[in-house]
Amino acid sequence: MARPRIVVVGAGFAGLNALRRLEQRIPEGRAELVLVAPNDYMLYQPLLPQVASGLLTPQSIAVSLHRKLRRTRIVPGAAIGVDTGRRTVVVLKISGEYAYERYDRLILAPGSVTRTFDIPGLIEHGRGNKNLAEAVYLRDHVLAQLELANASEDPAERDERCTFVVVGGGYTGVETAASLELLCEEACALYPDLRRHIRWHLVDIAPRLMPELGEHLGRRALDLLRRRGVQVALEVSVREVTQDKVTLTDDRLLPCRTLIWTAGTAPSPLIAATGLPTERGKLLVGADLAVPGHPEIFGVGDSAAVPDLSKGEEGAFCPPTAQNASRQGPVAADNVIASLLGRPSRPYRHRDLGLLVDLSGRDAVARPLGVELTGSSALALTRAYHLYSLPSGPARMRVAANWGIRALLGGEVSRLGFLNRSIEALVDLEAYSRYLAPEQAREKAALAVGE
Repeated sequence: MARPRIVVVGAGFAGLNALRRLEQRIPEGRAELVLVAPNDYMLYQPLLPQVASGLLTPQSIAVSLHRKLRRTRIVPGAAIGVDTGRRTVVVLKISGEYAYERYDRLILAPGSVTRTFDIPGLIEHGRGNKNLAEAVYLRDHVLAQLELANASEDPAERDERCTFVVVGGGYTGVETAASLELLCEEACALYPDLRRHIRWHLVDIAPRLMPELGEHLGRRALDLLRRRGVQVALEVSVREVTQDKVTLTDDRLLPCRTLIWTAGTAPSPLIAATGLPTERGKLLVGADLAVPGHPEIFGVGDSAAVPDLSKGEEGAFCPPTAQNASRQGPVAADNVIASLLGRPSRPYRHRDLGLLVDLSGRDAVARPLGVELTGSSALALTRAYHLYSLPSGPARMRVAANWGIRALLGGEVSRLGFLNRSIEALVDLEAYSRYLAPEQAREKAALAVGE
């Protein structure tokens, strides 16, 4: 096949590592490499909670694709469909225009989206923490609630603004609750009167936090959270969300204006749009990561149902972790090359390295290779692992520098202004319309004082 075109959809752990392997293994000029992704960076998602708390700057965990990929043409947009007959990916570019990318081999690594349920008010009032925009906005929102509460003399309003509910007892939920609770603790130096009003709740429908950690470490993480004032409720979920209240399934009614939803993920909607075989919504692939009946298409990452050969049992699939995605990408790339050369492919087989949880401050729990660690040793290992896993030298330096600055100088609790105005236009017309003429200001002031 003369100069085949290889298209990769998604620039997460799986997609970026697949393209890096392709660039390493394919001689220059022998294939055309195309990446379809909405952003020009790979997001290191495990550290998003630390961006939400302000411990890390957003650019610290945004790895430039142009820095890492030298021979790949990047199409800025989202893949919204695949014509498997014509071997074409339909792309909606960030400009709103459509593009059509033909492929000889296709690697689908679109990642996942936030999983939601039919809970009244969740979509309208819930907030997520799955991308950079959500993380930065979330930090501004939490700090804004504290400022507004401090400016209010109404005890009920103070309770509503100072109560925060995190839904989801997995990795993201636990780290988000721990990181933002620490942010509120730092803010109490500025707003000491709010200390008695601030309440953090973590709820999860499961009977244990992070069961992947094992019973002992899961209980240790639970104890650490409770010691820091986070009220953890297990086997409980959310029944309804309103602007100022959250109702739980155990009939508790919490005054609350901030619900953070981290209760799992769902496969990218692109997978259903392809019409290819699925397993629980994920793209069904074989051990070689190829789609049965479509040897030219490969699936990796959170949206792929990859057989877990390490368990040796039928119907077992790899969990959607960064570890698996990072290692599936290169295997898919090798098998793409093998298929082009008519060589046999190799199966994906992975040994779990364990789970590391940074609870911010000086708290962490870790289970590397089955060894249980807590305290400073767990924190040192967790941060060393993140530095090792970041696929960019500049990103490692930024993250390490942020950690060092925080340790030496403490944190900042200033908002960045994302709640103040629309940023889509050069001039915020809505902001201009808020200002009152002198006579309007007088009228409103008179009404306020009852004159």
